[in-house]
Amino acid sequence: MTLRPERARELMKNFDRCRLLVVGDLMLDRYVSGNVERISPEAPVPVLHVTSERSVPGGACNVGLNIQALGGHSELCGLVGTCAHGQELLAHLDKAGVGTSSVLRDPAMETIVKTRIVTDRQQMLRVDRESTDITEIVKSTAFASLLAGALVDVDGVVLEDYGKGVLQQEVVSQVLSYSRAKGIPSGFDPKDNHELDVRGITFATPNRKEAFTVAGVRDRRPDLCPTEDTYLHQAMDKLCALWEPENLLITLGAQGMWIREKDGGSTHLSTRAREVFDVSGAGDTVIATTMLALSAGACFVEAAELANVAAGIVVGKLGTATTTQEEILAALEDQP
Repeated sequence: MTLRPERARELMKNFDRCRLLVVGDLMLDRYVSGNVERISPEAPVPVLHVTSERSVPGGACNVGLNIQALGGHSELCGLVGTCAHGQELLAHLDKAGVGTSSVLRDPAMETIVKTRIVTDRQQMLRVDRESTDITEIVKSTAFASLLAGALVDVDGVVLEDYGKGVLQQEVVSQVLSYSRAKGIPSGFDPKDNHELDVRGITFATPNRKEAFTVAGVRDRRPDLCPTEDTYLHQAMDKLCALWEPENLLITLGAQGMWIREKDGGSTHLSTRAREVFDVSGAGDTVIATTMLALSAGACFVEAAELANVAAGIVVGKLGTATTTQEEILAALEDQP
C-alpha cells in the first residue's frame, strides 16, 4: 500500500468538483428481516416473523449513491416503470441527491425489484421482479435523446452492466464515442453473461468470476496466490486483447485486487477488509471510487488503492452499502 492519508485527502477534496454519469440497470433492493423460530406445518420451510422492512436503490443506482456518499455528484441514465416501485426508487434517489433527470419512465417497463428475505444477517431467499425484454424501449428516440443530453458536461462515465438490458451495444458505442471525443475517462463494470464491444475503455473492473467467464478460461486454482496464479494471468491477457482497456482491475475477494496498467505494469493489492458480512454492491463501490479518484487527478494505481480501501469498508456492512471520505481516511490512518 503506497497511498498515504495526505495524498488521499488531497484527492478527495476535489471530489465535489466531479460530475459523473452512470448508465445502466436501475433497481430497487428490498430487505425483509425477521426471526425464524419454527417450521411451517404446511410445508418443510421456515416461518419468518417479520421485524423490519426497508428498501434502498440497487444495481447501477448504488454506483450513484456511492459517488454521492464520497462527495461527488452523480447523474443516472436508465429505465424505470411508472409503477409504485418506480416512484419509490426515484424518491430514494432524489433524497440522496442523485440526479434522475435522465431516467426514462416508461409504462411498459416493470421496475426491477430484488426482495431479500433475511434472518440473523443471513439471506434465506431472494424474489425478483423485472421486465423480460426492454430492447425496444432502449432503442427508442426518447432514451437516445436522454442519454445524449446526460453526457454533456460530465467528467467521467460509468457503464454499469447488470445484464438486464439497458447496456445494449448502441448505448455503449454512443458513450465510448463521446468519452473519447471529449477526453473524459470511461469505466466498465461487466456482467459475465453479456458480451459487449468496449474496446478503448479507460478501465474495466470485473470480479474474478466475470473475468474468467468472459475470457473463456477455466478457473482451476482460485486458492493460489495471485502472483503465482498463471490462470489468472491468462484470463487477464485475454481480457486485455478482447476489451483493449487502458487499465484492467480484477477484484479477487479475499485476495484483494490485481491491476494491469496500459504500460504493461502489474500491481497486486491485498484486501483491506477486516470483516466480511456482505459482498453485494462491493463492485459498485470499487468502480465509483476509482472513477471519482481518476476524475480528481489520481493515477490509476492511486485510484485503485483508494477503491480497495473503500471496498474493504463496505463489505463489513450488511446489504448494498456506501462509505464516506471520513471512513476511508480513518482506515488509511489506521494502516500499519
